[in-house]
Amino acid sequence: MTKNDCLPLFETKLARGRIPFLLFATTIFSGICLITVYRTSFLPPREEASRRYAWIGLFLAELWFGLYWFLTAVVRWSPFYRYTFKDRLSLRYEEVLPSVDIFVCTADPTAEPPSMVVSTVLSLMALDYPLEKLNVYLSDDGCSDLTFYAMLEASRFAKQWLPFCRKFRVEPRSPDAYFRTTSQPLRAHSTMANEWTSVKKLYEDMKTRIKSSMKAGQISEETRKQHKAFCEWDSVSSRHDHQTILQILIDGRDPKAVDSEGQPLPTLVYLAREKKPHFHHNFKAGAMNAL
Repeated sequence: MTKNDCLPLFETKLARGRIPFLLFATTIFSGICLITVYRTSFLPPREEASRRYAWIGLFLAELWFGLYWFLTAVVRWSPFYRYTFKDRLSLRYEEVLPSVDIFVCTADPTAEPPSMVVSTVLSLMALDYPLEKLNVYLSDDGCSDLTFYAMLEASRFAKQWLPFCRKFRVEPRSPDAYFRTTSQPLRAHSTMANEWTSVKKLYEDMKTRIKSSMKAGQISEETRKQHKAFCEWDSVSSRHDHQTILQILIDGRDPKAVDSEGQPLPTLVYLAREKKPHFHHNFKAGAMNAL
């Protein structure tokens, strides 16, 4: 057994502020006891039936609320929190961690802009998990060549984004959220500042190309020549009547599928399932079944 196997995977700590809560709970419990003694000691006589029944009804209601308070107080009596050590989990079990398939669904490039889908997919590809065991599948129920083009751009940008996230422990790992909420590092000549500027420029250029295609409403002929899969859309009549389009943009099993630092990339797959007008496609449930 190695030294790393002996390290605990989590730490348990009691919550702060327990003493004030215990004092507060003690006063409430004392009040409940005093009310119970008062109700039982001064029960109206049988001759005053209406007053007696009202008294008993109030007493039963107070007992019910007292019981409810007791059950909730027991749960809160000794709260504690567990803090996990994800790095130790990785050190202990990284070799036996299972492969993980992540499904992402989109249906309309207008309502769900491809730039937003790209940011979501990149954040999943950059998860802190063995990348060779990570597989990301995108279901495009809109069968849009614009969405496929965005995924193609994402597969290229991932070669720079994943090393950047891994090297500087970037959080959040969605590039859109990260660059929107994080300013450029102060030290202009530091390694992180230089790479931050470079990666952000690549991301902004990618977004500009995607938005330009969205604005034009179609993929340019020059862009279509960059990947043979674009010819699949030549036989697509509409988003509700088309054949299956399945493209493996990054094959994690391929030893050549590596990022800028030579580390393996996760698998990235694009799928537009077959749709025919006379067959009900079951919306997102059908997309998940196809994945």
